[in-house]
Amino acid sequence: MALDLQKLAISEIRARLLKDDGPVSPQLLNALKRDARRGVRDLYTLAKRRADRAREERARLDAMLNFERVLWKSGVKYIAGVDEVGVGPLAGPVVAAAVVFAPDTSIDGVDDSKRLDPERRRELADRIRDSALGIGIGAATVEEIDRLNVYQAGLLAMRRAVEALPLPPQHVLVDARTIPGVAAPQNPFTKGDGINFSIAAASIVAKTHRDRLMEECDPQYPEYGFARHKGYSTPEHQAAIRRYGPCPLHRVSYPFIRELRGQYSPLFYELQALLARARTAKQLDAVERRFKTCSEELGEHEARKLKLVLSRRWKAL
Repeated sequence: MALDLQKLAISEIRARLLKDDGPVSPQLLNALKRDARRGVRDLYTLAKRRADRAREERARLDAMLNFERVLWKSGVKYIAGVDEVGVGPLAGPVVAAAVVFAPDTSIDGVDDSKRLDPERRRELADRIRDSALGIGIGAATVEEIDRLNVYQAGLLAMRRAVEALPLPPQHVLVDARTIPGVAAPQNPFTKGDGINFSIAAASIVAKTHRDRLMEECDPQYPEYGFARHKGYSTPEHQAAIRRYGPCPLHRVSYPFIRELRGQYSPLFYELQALLARARTAKQLDAVERRFKTCSEELGEHEARKLKLVLSRRWKAL
Protein backbone atom coordinates (compact mmCIF):
# COMPACT_ATOMS: atom_id res chain seq x y z
CA MET A 1 0.00 0.00 0.00
CA ALA A 2 1.33 3.47 -0.88
CA LEU A 3 2.31 5.49 2.11
CA ASP A 4 0.91 8.75 0.69
CA LEU A 5 -2.48 8.13 2.26
CA GLN A 6 -3.73 11.67 1.67
CA LYS A 7 -4.41 10.75 -1.95
CA LEU A 8 -6.68 7.86 -0.92
CA ALA A 9 -10.24 7.99 0.33
CA ILE A 10 -10.89 6.43 3.73
CA SER A 11 -12.95 3.68 2.08
CA GLU A 12 -9.98 2.82 -0.18
CA ILE A 13 -7.61 2.61 2.79
CA ARG A 14 -10.08 0.40 4.68
CA ALA A 15 -10.58 -1.89 1.67
CA ARG A 16 -6.83 -2.34 1.23
CA LEU A 17 -6.32 -3.04 4.92
CA LEU A 18 -9.09 -5.63 4.92
CA LYS A 19 -7.79 -7.22 1.72
CA ASP A 20 -4.26 -7.56 3.03
CA ASP A 21 -4.21 -9.86 6.07
CA GLY A 22 -0.42 -9.88 6.31
CA PRO A 23 1.69 -8.01 8.87
CA VAL A 24 1.26 -4.26 9.07
CA SER A 25 4.56 -2.49 8.41
CA PRO A 26 5.89 0.20 10.76
CA GLN A 27 5.86 2.64 7.83
CA LEU A 28 2.17 2.08 7.23
CA LEU A 29 1.37 2.45 10.91
CA ASN A 30 3.23 5.75 11.03
CA ALA A 31 1.41 6.99 7.94
CA LEU A 32 -1.96 6.07 9.43
CA LYS A 33 -1.03 7.72 12.71
CA ARG A 34 -0.04 10.98 11.01
CA ASP A 35 -3.27 11.21 9.01
CA ALA A 36 -5.58 13.72 10.74
CA ARG A 37 -8.84 12.29 9.37
CA ARG A 38 -10.97 10.72 12.10
CA GLY A 39 -11.82 7.70 9.97
CA VAL A 40 -8.16 7.01 9.32
CA ARG A 41 -7.41 7.34 13.02
CA ASP A 42 -9.96 4.58 13.63
CA LEU A 43 -8.22 2.46 10.99
CA TYR A 44 -4.90 3.16 12.71
CA THR A 45 -6.32 1.68 15.93
CA LEU A 46 -7.38 -1.48 14.08
CA ALA A 47 -4.06 -1.75 12.26
CA LYS A 48 -2.15 -1.24 15.52
CA ARG A 49 -4.05 -4.11 17.12
CA ARG A 50 -3.23 -6.34 14.16
CA ALA A 51 0.44 -5.40 14.35
CA ASP A 52 0.47 -6.07 18.11
CA ARG A 53 -1.13 -9.49 17.58
CA ALA A 54 1.44 -10.31 14.88
CA ARG A 55 4.29 -9.28 17.18
CA GLU A 56 2.88 -11.42 20.02
CA GLU A 57 2.55 -14.39 17.64
CA ARG A 58 6.17 -13.98 16.51
CA ALA A 59 7.31 -13.90 20.13
CA ARG A 60 5.22 -16.98 20.95
CA LEU A 61 6.61 -18.93 18.00
CA ASP A 62 10.17 -17.83 18.81
CA ALA A 63 9.73 -19.29 22.30
CA MET A 64 8.21 -22.52 20.93
CA LEU A 65 11.09 -22.92 18.45
CA ASN A 66 13.85 -22.27 20.98
CA PHE A 67 14.94 -25.89 21.43
CA GLU A 68 14.81 -26.69 17.71
CA ARG A 69 16.96 -23.64 16.91
CA VAL A 70 19.57 -24.71 19.46
CA LEU A 71 19.76 -28.15 17.82
CA TRP A 72 19.72 -26.76 14.28
CA LYS A 73 22.62 -24.42 15.10
CA SER A 74 24.57 -27.35 16.55
CA GLY A 75 24.28 -29.19 13.23
CA VAL A 76 21.33 -31.45 14.02
CA LYS A 77 19.16 -31.19 10.91
CA TYR A 78 16.39 -33.76 11.29
CA ILE A 79 14.40 -33.18 14.49
CA ALA A 80 11.16 -35.10 15.02
CA GLY A 81 8.40 -33.74 17.22
CA VAL A 82 6.18 -36.57 18.49
CA ASP A 83 2.81 -36.56 20.24
CA GLU A 84 -0.15 -38.87 20.67
CA VAL A 85 -3.89 -38.28 21.01
CA GLY A 86 -6.78 -40.43 22.12
CA VAL A 87 -5.84 -41.48 25.66
CA GLY A 88 -9.07 -40.14 27.16
CA PRO A 89 -11.79 -41.52 24.85
CA LEU A 90 -13.86 -44.60 25.61
CA ALA A 91 -13.56 -45.83 22.03
CA GLY A 92 -11.22 -45.87 19.07
CA PRO A 93 -7.45 -46.16 18.67
CA VAL A 94 -4.63 -44.11 20.12
CA VAL A 95 -2.95 -42.21 17.27
CA ALA A 96 0.50 -40.63 17.24
CA ALA A 97 2.30 -38.43 14.75
CA ALA A 98 5.97 -37.63 14.21
CA VAL A 99 6.83 -34.48 12.26
CA VAL A 100 10.22 -33.34 10.90
CA PHE A 101 10.73 -29.80 9.55
CA ALA A 102 13.61 -28.27 7.65
CA PRO A 103 15.75 -25.90 9.73
CA ASP A 104 14.21 -22.45 10.30
CA THR A 105 10.67 -23.55 9.42
CA SER A 106 7.95 -21.58 11.20
CA ILE A 107 4.17 -21.71 10.73
CA ASP A 108 1.96 -19.04 12.27
CA GLY A 109 -0.78 -20.41 14.51
CA VAL A 110 0.78 -23.77 15.39
CA ASP A 111 -0.22 -24.54 18.97
CA ASP A 112 -1.47 -27.33 21.22
CA SER A 113 -4.25 -28.98 19.19
CA LYS A 114 -6.59 -28.77 22.20
CA ARG A 115 -6.48 -24.96 22.00
CA LEU A 116 -7.64 -24.91 18.37
CA ASP A 117 -11.11 -25.32 16.94
CA PRO A 118 -11.63 -28.14 14.39
CA GLU A 119 -11.56 -25.88 11.33
CA ARG A 120 -8.31 -24.20 12.42
CA ARG A 121 -6.75 -27.60 13.20
CA ARG A 122 -7.58 -28.89 9.72
CA GLU A 123 -6.19 -25.75 8.09
CA LEU A 124 -2.95 -25.98 10.07
CA ALA A 125 -2.65 -29.74 9.45
CA ASP A 126 -2.67 -29.03 5.71
CA ARG A 127 -0.01 -26.34 6.10
CA ILE A 128 2.13 -28.65 8.26
CA ARG A 129 1.90 -31.44 5.68
CA ASP A 130 2.88 -28.99 2.93
CA SER A 131 5.86 -27.67 4.92
CA ALA A 132 7.24 -30.78 6.63
CA LEU A 133 10.21 -32.78 5.36
CA GLY A 134 8.51 -35.90 6.69
CA ILE A 135 5.47 -37.08 8.64
CA GLY A 136 4.94 -40.47 10.24
CA ILE A 137 1.64 -41.77 11.63
CA GLY A 138 1.38 -44.59 14.15
CA ALA A 139 -1.58 -46.12 15.94
CA ALA A 140 -2.39 -48.64 18.64
CA THR A 141 -5.62 -50.57 18.19
CA VAL A 142 -8.43 -50.98 20.70
CA GLU A 143 -7.29 -54.58 21.23
CA GLU A 144 -3.77 -53.36 22.06
CA ILE A 145 -5.15 -50.73 24.44
CA ASP A 146 -7.18 -53.38 26.28
CA ARG A 147 -4.23 -55.79 26.39
CA LEU A 148 -1.38 -53.43 27.24
CA ASN A 149 -3.18 -50.48 28.96
CA VAL A 150 -3.60 -47.11 27.30
CA TYR A 151 -0.29 -45.63 28.50
CA GLN A 152 1.76 -48.44 26.98
CA ALA A 153 -0.40 -48.35 23.85
CA GLY A 154 0.39 -44.63 23.51
CA LEU A 155 4.13 -45.37 23.67
CA LEU A 156 3.66 -48.08 21.04
CA ALA A 157 1.80 -45.67 18.75
CA MET A 158 4.56 -43.06 19.13
CA ARG A 159 7.29 -45.59 18.33
CA ARG A 160 5.36 -46.63 15.22
CA ALA A 161 5.01 -42.97 14.20
CA VAL A 162 8.78 -42.45 14.42
CA GLU A 163 9.40 -45.66 12.49
CA ALA A 164 6.97 -44.49 9.79
CA LEU A 165 8.98 -41.33 9.05
CA PRO A 166 10.46 -41.29 5.53
CA LEU A 167 13.83 -40.21 7.00
CA PRO A 168 15.46 -41.27 10.29
CA PRO A 169 15.44 -38.46 12.87
CA GLN A 170 18.68 -37.35 14.49
CA HIS A 171 16.85 -36.10 17.58
CA VAL A 172 13.34 -36.64 18.99
CA LEU A 173 11.26 -34.20 21.03
CA VAL A 174 8.40 -35.89 22.89
CA ASP A 175 5.43 -34.76 24.93
CA ALA A 176 6.09 -35.77 28.56
CA ARG A 177 7.74 -39.18 28.08
CA THR A 178 10.55 -41.16 26.47
CA ILE A 179 9.69 -43.61 23.70
CA PRO A 180 11.14 -47.12 24.15
CA GLY A 181 12.85 -48.66 21.14
CA VAL A 182 13.89 -45.37 19.50
CA ALA A 183 17.64 -45.09 18.94
CA ALA A 184 17.86 -41.30 18.45
CA PRO A 185 18.46 -39.03 21.47
CA GLN A 186 15.22 -37.84 23.05
CA ASN A 187 14.05 -34.91 25.13
CA PRO A 188 10.70 -35.12 26.93
CA PHE A 189 8.82 -31.88 27.58
CA THR A 190 6.07 -31.61 30.17
CA LYS A 191 3.02 -30.25 28.32
CA GLY A 192 5.25 -30.14 25.28
CA ASP A 193 2.36 -29.72 22.86
CA GLY A 194 1.84 -26.25 24.31
CA ILE A 195 5.45 -25.08 24.52
CA ASN A 196 7.33 -26.76 21.68
CA PHE A 197 6.72 -26.11 17.98
CA SER A 198 7.47 -29.57 16.57
CA ILE A 199 5.49 -31.38 19.27
CA ALA A 200 2.55 -29.00 18.78
CA ALA A 201 2.63 -29.67 15.04
CA ALA A 202 2.61 -33.42 15.74
CA SER A 203 -0.38 -33.00 18.06
CA ILE A 204 -2.32 -31.23 15.29
CA VAL A 205 -1.52 -33.92 12.70
CA ALA A 206 -2.36 -36.73 15.14
CA LYS A 207 -5.62 -35.11 16.25
CA THR A 208 -6.91 -34.43 12.75
CA HIS A 209 -5.94 -37.94 11.62
CA ARG A 210 -7.71 -39.61 14.55
CA ASP A 211 -10.80 -37.42 14.13
CA ARG A 212 -11.00 -38.49 10.51
CA LEU A 213 -10.72 -42.16 11.49
CA MET A 214 -13.59 -41.82 13.96
CA GLU A 215 -15.72 -40.01 11.39
CA GLU A 216 -15.12 -42.86 8.94
CA CYS A 217 -16.33 -45.34 11.57
CA ASP A 218 -19.58 -43.46 12.12
CA PRO A 219 -21.59 -45.08 9.28
CA GLN A 220 -20.69 -48.53 10.62
CA TYR A 221 -21.94 -47.71 14.14
CA PRO A 222 -24.36 -44.78 13.65
CA GLU A 223 -26.14 -45.28 16.98
CA TYR A 224 -23.06 -44.11 18.93
CA GLY A 225 -22.43 -40.73 17.22
CA PHE A 226 -18.66 -41.18 16.75
CA ALA A 227 -18.51 -38.43 14.11
CA ARG A 228 -19.66 -35.92 16.73
CA HIS A 229 -17.75 -36.88 19.88
CA LYS A 230 -14.86 -38.93 18.38
CA GLY A 231 -15.24 -41.54 21.12
CA TYR A 232 -14.92 -39.17 24.08
CA SER A 233 -17.10 -39.58 27.16
CA THR A 234 -19.88 -37.12 26.35
CA PRO A 235 -23.37 -37.53 27.87
CA GLU A 236 -24.62 -38.59 24.42
CA HIS A 237 -21.95 -41.28 24.17
CA GLN A 238 -22.58 -42.54 27.71
CA ALA A 239 -26.30 -42.81 27.00
CA ALA A 240 -25.61 -44.82 23.83
CA ILE A 241 -23.40 -47.29 25.72
CA ARG A 242 -26.10 -47.74 28.38
CA ARG A 243 -28.71 -48.36 25.70
CA TYR A 244 -26.80 -50.48 23.17
CA GLY A 245 -23.82 -51.78 25.11
CA PRO A 246 -20.26 -51.51 23.75
CA CYS A 247 -19.34 -52.11 20.11
CA PRO A 248 -15.98 -53.45 18.81
CA LEU A 249 -14.55 -49.91 18.92
CA HIS A 250 -15.04 -49.60 22.69
CA ARG A 251 -12.22 -50.12 25.17
CA VAL A 252 -13.89 -52.75 27.32
CA SER A 253 -10.96 -52.80 29.77
CA TYR A 254 -11.94 -49.32 30.94
CA PRO A 255 -13.74 -49.48 34.30
CA PHE A 256 -16.13 -46.74 33.23
CA ILE A 257 -17.44 -48.96 30.42
CA ARG A 258 -18.30 -51.61 33.03
CA GLU A 259 -19.92 -48.96 35.18
CA LEU A 260 -22.08 -47.75 32.29
CA ARG A 261 -23.09 -51.34 31.49
CA GLY A 262 -24.34 -51.87 35.05
CA GLN A 263 -21.60 -54.35 35.88
CA TYR A 264 -20.54 -52.73 39.15
CA SER A 265 -21.94 -53.94 42.45
CA PRO A 266 -25.47 -52.98 43.61
CA LEU A 267 -23.84 -51.19 46.56
CA PHE A 268 -21.92 -48.91 44.19
CA TYR A 269 -25.06 -47.82 42.35
CA GLU A 270 -26.89 -47.35 45.65
CA LEU A 271 -24.19 -45.00 46.96
CA GLN A 272 -24.00 -43.28 43.58
CA ALA A 273 -27.74 -42.56 43.73
CA LEU A 274 -27.46 -41.25 47.30
CA LEU A 275 -24.66 -38.93 46.21
CA ALA A 276 -26.73 -37.63 43.31
CA ARG A 277 -29.59 -36.76 45.69
CA ALA A 278 -27.42 -35.16 48.40
CA ARG A 279 -27.93 -31.39 48.37
CA THR A 280 -26.76 -30.27 51.81
CA ALA A 281 -23.66 -30.78 53.95
CA LYS A 282 -25.71 -32.89 56.35
CA GLN A 283 -26.89 -35.20 53.57
CA LEU A 284 -23.40 -35.44 52.08
CA ASP A 285 -21.93 -36.25 55.48
CA ALA A 286 -24.44 -39.07 55.90
CA VAL A 287 -23.46 -40.54 52.53
CA GLU A 288 -19.77 -40.26 53.39
CA ARG A 289 -20.27 -42.08 56.72
CA ARG A 290 -22.15 -44.87 54.95
CA PHE A 291 -19.39 -45.07 52.33
CA LYS A 292 -16.71 -45.44 55.03
CA THR A 293 -18.55 -48.20 56.85
CA CYS A 294 -18.99 -50.34 53.74
CA SER A 295 -16.00 -49.35 51.58
CA GLU A 296 -14.39 -52.78 52.03
CA GLU A 297 -17.36 -54.35 50.23
CA LEU A 298 -16.62 -52.28 47.12
CA GLY A 299 -14.21 -53.10 44.34
CA GLU A 300 -11.06 -50.99 43.94
CA HIS A 301 -12.38 -48.97 41.01
CA GLU A 302 -15.80 -48.59 42.63
CA ALA A 303 -14.32 -47.18 45.84
CA ARG A 304 -11.96 -44.89 43.95
CA LYS A 305 -14.77 -43.49 41.80
CA LEU A 306 -17.07 -42.81 44.76
CA LYS A 307 -14.25 -41.22 46.75
CA LEU A 308 -13.52 -38.89 43.83
CA VAL A 309 -17.17 -37.91 43.45
CA LEU A 310 -17.46 -37.30 47.22
CA SER A 311 -14.44 -35.02 47.13
CA ARG A 312 -15.84 -33.02 44.23
CA ARG A 313 -19.25 -32.71 45.88
CA TRP A 314 -17.70 -31.34 49.09
CA LYS A 315 -15.72 -28.78 47.10
CA ALA A 316 -18.87 -27.74 45.24
CA LEU A 317 -20.84 -26.99 48.42
